[in-house]
Amino acid sequence: MGKIRVKTLGIEELEKKQKKEALKRKEAKKTAKVPGLKGGERLVVVGPSKEELERVATTETQKTTETQKLSVSDDGSDKLSGSVVAKKPAKIKQKERIRSSKYQTIAKLVDKTKKYTLSDALELLPKLHLAKFDETVELHINTTQKGINVNTNLPYGAGKKIKVAIADEKIIENVAKGKIDFDVLLAEPSIMPKLAKVAKFLGPRGLMPNPKNGTITTNPKELAKKFEEGQTTFKTEAKTPIMHIAVGKLSFGEKKLSQNIQAVFAAVKPENIKNATLKSTMSPGIKVKLD
Repeated sequence: MGKIRVKTLGIEELEKKQKKEALKRKEAKKTAKVPGLKGGERLVVVGPSKEELERVATTETQKTTETQKLSVSDDGSDKLSGSVVAKKPAKIKQKERIRSSKYQTIAKLVDKTKKYTLSDALELLPKLHLAKFDETVELHINTTQKGINVNTNLPYGAGKKIKVAIADEKIIENVAKGKIDFDVLLAEPSIMPKLAKVAKFLGPRGLMPNPKNGTITTNPKELAKKFEEGQTTFKTEAKTPIMHIAVGKLSFGEKKLSQNIQAVFAAVKPENIKNATLKSTMSPGIKVKLD
């Protein structure tokens, strides 16, 4: 008799199942050769399956479609667009300055649409007094151009004692150390080369002697007396054609303030003046008519 093959029920189904599982394990594992490993050795790289990768790609596509970037239109409203445009940050609005009720009350005394004669402006100014101290009277002049520099004498001074210094070796030494205790510095031409060493301290403060404001002189002692008696120098701001000038104190009264202001107008010259505003330290401004 030939060989007899005995077939056991269920064995074939078990073998098929084992083969399928082995095939799945092979597909799930990815092997790669790595430099330095011996022959036959493998590094098993475990990563996402093909189905997982497809699922992630589908999710990312949906997110991109649903979350389009916002672009900002000229009128500030948001619009959907396909292009990637960064949204402009909103501008921070500055808080408006809120004046006290007392200030708002006296401000109503001034007609902002009107230009007052100098005498009317000086008559109105004391009624706008707010502070408990003797306020400084200020004259603000808009000029036709920058670079105007004026040296004049206020008949009654500005209400502040001006400290005048004459440049010498000791003054230069103190300035180099940051010690500046004067309002005006006068100098003889011969000492100017030495003063140049401390120009970086004096220049930004407007204290460097120069011919334009008359602070370089061959007779500094005589000039110092004039400054102490009320002579003053004022000029336009570096970048703006405007002057800010102290012309006295409220306690001076209308007559003294008027003469000081007229002296300023004459020194600056009417043809160089666009407009002028008069005020005290804490009061509203009064537009002044140029006569």
